[in-house]
Amino acid sequence: MALRGIRGATTVAENSREEIVSATRELLSAIQKENDIKIEEVASVLFSSTPGLDAEFPAVAARELGWNGTPLMCMQEIDVSGSLTNCIRVLLHINTDKQQGEMKHVYLREAKTLRR
Repeated sequence: MALRGIRGATTVAENSREEIVSATRELLSAIQKENDIKIEEVASVLFSSTPGLDAEFPAVAARELGWNGTPLMCMQEIDVSGSLTNCIRVLLHINTDKQQGEMKHVYLREAKTLRR
C-alpha cells in the first residue's frame, strides 16, 4: 500500500460559515465518491483558503462528515495578484493500492478554471 495525494478546489460566493462549510463538504464528498475512498484510508488532509475567507475553518466540514480520527490542518493560501479569489483548496493523503495516475482530482464551481 502506498501514500497518494488527491487535489481538489472549490469556491464560495461569500465569506460566511455556511458557505465555507457547505462548499467544503460538497468538495470532500465529491472527492470521496470519485475515488471510492473509505474514511479510514485518509491519512491526513491539508486545507487552504484564499485571503478573506476567515468565517470558519474548512476542516469543520470534514468533521461534520465524520472524519473525526483524521489529522486535518488549515492554512491561508498566498495572495498572488490576479489569482482566483474565494477559493478553498484541499490535498488529501490516502493509503491505497492504486497508482498515483489513478487518482481523480476534483475541481468544482469557479475552481474548474484551475484545471483543464
